[in-house]
Amino acid sequence: MKYNTRNIGIIAHVDAGKTTLTERLLYYTGLIHKIGNVDDGNTTMDKDIQEKTRGITISSAAISTQWKKDQNVYNINIIDTPGHIDFAVEVERSLRVLDGVVAVFCASSGVQPQTENVWFQAEKHGVSKICFINKMDRIGADFFAVVKEIETKLSAIPLVLQIPMGAEDRFEGSIDLLKQKALYWTDESGEIILEKDIPDHYKAEANEYTIKLQETLAEYDEVFFEAFLDPENRISVDMMTGAVRRLCLSGAAVPVLCGSAFKNKGVQPLLDAIADYLPAPDQLPSIQGKNPESEDVVELRRDKEESFSGLVFKVVIDKHVGKLAMVRIYSGNIQSGDMIRNVRTGENFRISRILQMQSDKTSDLDEGKAGDIVALTGIKDAKTGDSLSSIEKPVLLEAITIPTPVIRVAIEPKTNHDEKSFGLVLAKIQEEDPSLLVERDPQTGETLLSGLGELHLEVTLEKIRLNHGIEINQGKPKVSYKEILTETRIHREKLVKQTGGSGQFADITFEIGPRDDHEIGLEFVNQIKGGVIPGEYIPSVEKGFREAMENGPLSGYPLESMKITLLDGSTHSEDSGASDFEIAARNGFRAVAKNCKPKLLEPIMKVEIQSIEEYTGVVTADINKRRGIIISIDEKSGRKVFTAEVPLASTFGYISDLRTLTSGRASISMKLSHYALVPDFIINTLVT
Repeated sequence: MKYNTRNIGIIAHVDAGKTTLTERLLYYTGLIHKIGNVDDGNTTMDKDIQEKTRGITISSAAISTQWKKDQNVYNINIIDTPGHIDFAVEVERSLRVLDGVVAVFCASSGVQPQTENVWFQAEKHGVSKICFINKMDRIGADFFAVVKEIETKLSAIPLVLQIPMGAEDRFEGSIDLLKQKALYWTDESGEIILEKDIPDHYKAEANEYTIKLQETLAEYDEVFFEAFLDPENRISVDMMTGAVRRLCLSGAAVPVLCGSAFKNKGVQPLLDAIADYLPAPDQLPSIQGKNPESEDVVELRRDKEESFSGLVFKVVIDKHVGKLAMVRIYSGNIQSGDMIRNVRTGENFRISRILQMQSDKTSDLDEGKAGDIVALTGIKDAKTGDSLSSIEKPVLLEAITIPTPVIRVAIEPKTNHDEKSFGLVLAKIQEEDPSLLVERDPQTGETLLSGLGELHLEVTLEKIRLNHGIEINQGKPKVSYKEILTETRIHREKLVKQTGGSGQFADITFEIGPRDDHEIGLEFVNQIKGGVIPGEYIPSVEKGFREAMENGPLSGYPLESMKITLLDGSTHSEDSGASDFEIAARNGFRAVAKNCKPKLLEPIMKVEIQSIEEYTGVVTADINKRRGIIISIDEKSGRKVFTAEVPLASTFGYISDLRTLTSGRASISMKLSHYALVPDFIINTLVT
């Protein structure tokens, strides 16, 4: 019997049915014996109190299970990721370590904004995808309309492997186009599947989509193309399965299946598809990293004989086990007691235990090998994105990108008694969620908590209260603005200090202003000729300007971008040091930046609102009132879909306001689009 591993994630827009589907996957693989439901708050994956009460997934949960198909046993590691944009970092770090995903779509809502977000995140990481069109029993379910949207909105090539029989309350089952069989789920638990001949009234449609499938396979797969053209050849199920697998692995096309997870229909064929089409870790190209000292590219084969490498994609503080580092092992193997290296810190440590995660439970493992997702204990200061490797062959893997926080709130414990533990708790939650930022306001001395959205901050503060027993006073949410320089100036800055003994001396002339290429961050151009500033001091000048950008000249908000051209300067043979040039750069920035016509930038959110026809007027008026710009108004499944760009500052309380305006008949989703200049007519209310 052959064991095979599949590391998969479940991704989708909030409320497409991810957690319900995951629950069914666990039930049919025999890991759980009773099906939980999100509405009842008793699912395996949503264990957090808030996840139960809110009915949403907040942090990605990991669980391992097994599926038997054709005498093979497949070890399936599943990560159920959040669908809400405020928890985008959870999705990002999960996708970074997965090999395949099941993208879940609601049959009536289709491709929604967050689906697009997570889909393109998966594209960025080169992850193979299977589409599952869920909720076929829902009012307004339209399988073929969703397939069309997958093609147009996600620029994907869909391989329709199943078509539904009926929709809404007449959804009976699906037709397997490869086997040419109709599949019926005859009992309530969905365990009994009947394979029958395709009913006469579906034969024409099944034939049409079978021909379409074969033509698509022939168009994108050379091997299948040759078989397809040969008139002597009878196209077999194996030929088609092989072509689907090749296209899915290469990312050229995506298999599409359908069902209703809630009604227990269509889940087993999805498990078969995961086994058949998504890659095993050893089917993927070698992992690429860098030698931390020489910066040379290092390639590692994804097998257990190779040198060990792994990536920490999440840190969990468990009240029983302590600090757990969730690790994807890419190559080699490890056992308890082994010494390995954290490449970021350069420290070596001994692995205490290797654990397998079962949502909120753990079980001990003897070893972890290439392709496994495990939790390690004994890593003191592990952070999300840390590379772990063998001591003999350190390898730095590509880190995880963490989005910038856009909203902040001032917080303090309600009682002085909690003051001491408050700091420790904040450090702990920041360790678990790197998209949170805790800082002290230099002017007011307040503790500021920054995050990715209103819900993100709300959930974090609730977590502090529920999990750590600390009641918190909070201020009103504030937008994290940025600043930009709009004009260029030339400035000379001289630092001269004599305090007995060796003094301080640095002299720089530089041009400061906006970047020409509209990129983000500091563009630093060194035009020093003849060594008037020694080469070893130049990085200190750059560092000084980079640090100065953190406090803009207008209101102390960070600068989004800036261009510095270092033109001239001088040194003192005895009094000059690297730190003097760093200080001169900071002082020079403070002296001249306010003369470069600085302006304020605000985060603009892309907002999608779905509502019914009769509320079009009030929704439009409300968007205008919030300084929003309507990009489009479309029609979908009898509902109006508004896409607009709205300043984040105007979106606080938007969800509850919209519910009131539309008597609860509208849904809204938001994501950060870009930063834009704050209009002059409201700037005076913001700049203090």
